Amino acid sequence: MSSFNLNVNGAVHAVDLDDNTPLLWALRDTLGLVGTKYGCGIGECGACTVLLDGEAVKSCGLSLKKVGSAKVTTIEGLARGGKLTAVQQAWCKLDVPQCGYCQGGQILCATALLAAKPRPTDADIDSAMSGNFCRCASYTRIRQAIHAAAGQPTAAS
Repeated sequence: MSSFNLNVNGAVHAVDLDDNTPLLWALRDTLGLVGTKYGCGIGECGACTVLLDGEAVKSCGLSLKKVGSAKVTTIEGLARGGKLTAVQQAWCKLDVPQCGYCQGGQILCATALLAAKPRPTDADIDSAMSGNFCRCASYTRIRQAIHAAAGQPTAAS
């Protein structure tokens, strides 16, 4: 067991866990932040995506010892003061989710994309989102929502 001070959603949380505990389980089981989902456990599906210092990472394969003092943002910490982000607003307006299981990871990945590339092309979106799978296949609406959040015209608008 080791002690870690995890900076999650703007608050520091002291946790005592094994060094190799994946961040996913610290978030879900220790901190009770269940918006980050367990999907595949091998970093392929993207359901466990969080932001680590603003970059989208898969938390199921990221051990606590590698997190260090990085700032972690989960889907629960994205909105500020009760106000949804542009990405979250676009997701709602365009009814992106079907089952919703993957959507936290999708939204965080889209957030990182727009921070890095505020006016993405379809190719940029497809490339950035390629590691986040949606069993409901809502990819067209995901792309439309990202364009809408970027202030770009979409087929749905």
